[in-house]
Amino acid sequence: MISRTNSSIKVITLGGVGEIGKNMYLVEVDKDIFIIDAGLMFPEDEMLGIDIVIPDITYLTENKERVKAVFLTHGHEDHIGALSYLLRQIDVPVYGTKLTLALANAKLKEQEYNGEINFNEVTSDTIIQMDSVKVSFFRTNHSIPDSVGVCIHTSEGIIVYTGDFKFDQAATKLYKPEIGKMAAIGEQGVFCLLSDSTEAEKPGYTTSESFVERELSTALYNSKGRMIAACFASDINRIQHIFNAARDHGRKVAVVGKSLERIYHIALDLGYLEVEEDLIVPVSEINNYEDREILILMTGSQGEPIEGLQKMAKQSSKYVNIQPGDTVLIAASPLRGSELLISRTVDMLFRSGANVISGKRAVHVSSHGSQEELKFMINLMKPQYFIPVHGEYRMLKAHRKLALDCGLNDDNIIIADRGDVVEFKDGKFNISGKVPSGNVLIDGIGVGDVGNIVLRDRRLLSQDGILIVVVTLTRQEKRIAAGPEIISRGFVYVRESEKLMDESTKLVSDIVQKNISKDTFEWSSLKQDIRDGLNRYLYEKTKRRPMILPIIMEV
Repeated sequence: MISRTNSSIKVITLGGVGEIGKNMYLVEVDKDIFIIDAGLMFPEDEMLGIDIVIPDITYLTENKERVKAVFLTHGHEDHIGALSYLLRQIDVPVYGTKLTLALANAKLKEQEYNGEINFNEVTSDTIIQMDSVKVSFFRTNHSIPDSVGVCIHTSEGIIVYTGDFKFDQAATKLYKPEIGKMAAIGEQGVFCLLSDSTEAEKPGYTTSESFVERELSTALYNSKGRMIAACFASDINRIQHIFNAARDHGRKVAVVGKSLERIYHIALDLGYLEVEEDLIVPVSEINNYEDREILILMTGSQGEPIEGLQKMAKQSSKYVNIQPGDTVLIAASPLRGSELLISRTVDMLFRSGANVISGKRAVHVSSHGSQEELKFMINLMKPQYFIPVHGEYRMLKAHRKLALDCGLNDDNIIIADRGDVVEFKDGKFNISGKVPSGNVLIDGIGVGDVGNIVLRDRRLLSQDGILIVVVTLTRQEKRIAAGPEIISRGFVYVRESEKLMDESTKLVSDIVQKNISKDTFEWSSLKQDIRDGLNRYLYEKTKRRPMILPIIMEV
């Protein structure tokens, strides 16, 4: 507890609820706003052409003078990827562990952020005294070292955000969670717990990493040709396992992929990866070794390996291509919605002569706790109120059920939606309002300039194509000077549809004549008539609705 009484306590979820990724949570105590995590999300299938998605930070920009700090729990992109976009709008100190800040700094450079950065390194023992609250940390077990949970100490008790976690009983030194400290926090009195819900639907315990290490070793032992191991660039625990297995079986390792190289060098320089120097060889030298002496560690764009594997299978990678006798080991769980892409990729790899190990064999396990571990966290913390976060709606609901099993009161479990303000008022903690929230779409260097209307147009273009109708008029003489000319893209193959195009041209010509024969005519109504007339005719003939773009010029 802190000595002064806090007059107002709010928790606001800007992202990470009802979705996977885009984690951003606000704790507002009195007038001060504290941001926990600033993550991005990779686009869903219907977000055509979009690079990444970040949370809507309108509420923060409108209250920027009240924002006191950003606390980062760990270095994965779904927790640090939106930081540069936040710092472009708000000048605020950022707190995180050594590895997290190093990865965040690399991400800022990659996203071409040139502003001032006020980074403050913390450890799990750091205590930060703010005006309204005290902030402390505890170490958690995740697939990346230096992961922490965040505690905001208020006069009502501690607000705890777990970050991503699991409880691996065989975790090595870098990944050991501070279970004793978590229990001590629970004894001090936890007012509200915000806990990771990713695997809330999965019974039992998440398989131990030690089991994965054994499986990797077996796979390497049985492989007679080159081994290509594909994983997420930021899964440092898995990368360490792959290096260990390569060392034990006398293989050299070539690292392929920009994001993997960047993260690998940062982790190596800071001592979070243990790799003997003579284990690494440049990818350009792999042909100097026997196939059975080589392991290629790779990832693709945005740290995700499947795209890179497809290039290798198609023989179009500039680094390494699949050759008969290769063994491909996919040590990564599929991103949401990419299961079909992975099965196609596995098929392509088999076609190009590789043996593929993925899925059934435990060469990858989740980096999030399953049901028994989530219950363990609830029992350690013994919270008064509980907000499941970091998961799709069904996961949040599953986590709510686990909290009920642990004896929490149903009235004290709050499933928040994006933008919900959960406020402590008159002795109760309830949803009291909403702040602006949603998706801000990043396409190239454009931030938020692609909205629903642009996405709708892209969807239409992808489905039925586009027709551009060009007509030149003389306004004085009221006649067509040139055209109509119809240009088709993605609608029909013009050479085989000459009759359709001729009829369409005649139809446009008739519509234009009819309009310009009136005493007065509007450009906008002429364009609309062309759209309507062509739309009806083309749908009747082809059952397709292309986007129609009339261009009227005047001479």
